[in-house]
Amino acid sequence: MFTPTGELIDRARATGGAAGAFNVIMIEHAEAIVTGAEQAGLPVILQISQNAVKFHHRRLAPIAAAALSIAEAATVPVALHLDHVEDDELLDQAAGNGFGSVMYDASKRPFDENVAATHAATKRCHAQGLWVESELGEVGGKDGAHAPGVRTDPTEAASYVAATGIDALAVAVGSSHAMLTRTATLDHDLIARLRDAVPVPLVLHGSSGVPDHELTQAVHAGMLKVNIGTALNTAFTGAVRATLTENPTLVDPRKYVAPARDAMAATVAAALTLLAGAEPRP
Repeated sequence: MFTPTGELIDRARATGGAAGAFNVIMIEHAEAIVTGAEQAGLPVILQISQNAVKFHHRRLAPIAAAALSIAEAATVPVALHLDHVEDDELLDQAAGNGFGSVMYDASKRPFDENVAATHAATKRCHAQGLWVESELGEVGGKDGAHAPGVRTDPTEAASYVAATGIDALAVAVGSSHAMLTRTATLDHDLIARLRDAVPVPLVLHGSSGVPDHELTQAVHAGMLKVNIGTALNTAFTGAVRATLTENPTLVDPRKYVAPARDAMAATVAAALTLLAGAEPRP
């Protein structure tokens, strides 16, 4: 069932867990994410990024319509989120394509420019009923995100939230996008200080590279939305490789995409269970 993102975040806060948000690249991703959520019996957020839209020939409507249809048919609450939007034209398409929330990303700009652009974007989005997330700090490549100088400063974060009017803040605390190994170490003291400094939910990007025990600690410290993308692609590609290795003459994509979709669903179910407050897996 389609549910606003803000409502899922509020549910996570009330239960002491965090909402899991997973990246959709193809329709099979959306199917797998919702299947995994149904297996876990937990809400989930479907995220479509600006990069995914570029992959679909810069057309948002087809993949958004598929994701929305899957969300509406789900037996658990499902939110639809447009992620890492830098293009204002794409941002303005969000509400009309069924999204309940957006992440507007001006984090590459100097602080004052980030504030001005995000404030303007938030004002437009709020007028359309959209919940808005933004980013402060650098959650970029592995080296950058692990350098203390680019992590989010609590005092600056408080000023940023007040000036922009955003509904959630993505922060740089040690994770990194596109990590293939789960070796990131988070600054949990910084997470707690950020939680105390700002009145809005904190969001962790780049969570595929974060070990289970670190994710659990991050949730306990104050993270309320956790983004996962690369872990799904790792599961998908690994299953495809295994199937084609076992069946080298196979040409029907349904025969190798189906197990790959199942592998992604299992990854989602395990992650959601962890974020909901279960003990870390051994």
